Amino acid sequence: MGQRIPEQYQHLRTFAFGDSPALADELVELVVKGIKTATCSTEDEPNTSTPGERWVVLDGRGEPRCVIETIEVTYRRFNEVDDAFAYDEGEGNRSLAHWRRAHQSYFGRLGRYSDDMMLMCERFRLVEVFGDAGNDR
Repeated sequence: MGQRIPEQYQHLRTFAFGDSPALADELVELVVKGIKTATCSTEDEPNTSTPGERWVVLDGRGEPRCVIETIEVTYRRFNEVDDAFAYDEGEGNRSLAHWRRAHQSYFGRLGRYSDDMMLMCERFRLVEVFGDAGNDR
């Protein structure tokens, strides 16, 4: 096992982005680089967050990579997500068109997609990067 969660963060909940190790690695890298500052999930996702809450983000191997803090949570339908939120999610070319394609595919894999599905849309800030990841920031 590689990186341990620093003591001051051991009480926090942990999660990994996405639905595969490869996607978890790709998305946590975007967070560590400061590109990804938002995420969304289905409204009934068990990992709902509240502003001020901090989370330890894991990579695809379950290793802790960083801590994020929720700064905003809003609820909106899939077809109501706007350009600004898509840009803040930081994926692909950061366009709304790319966001829609990627998330339709993701929620489709989960068997949950519909154009008017309700999403929990969360913005967050990077608090700390663990280990030597991100020392070039």
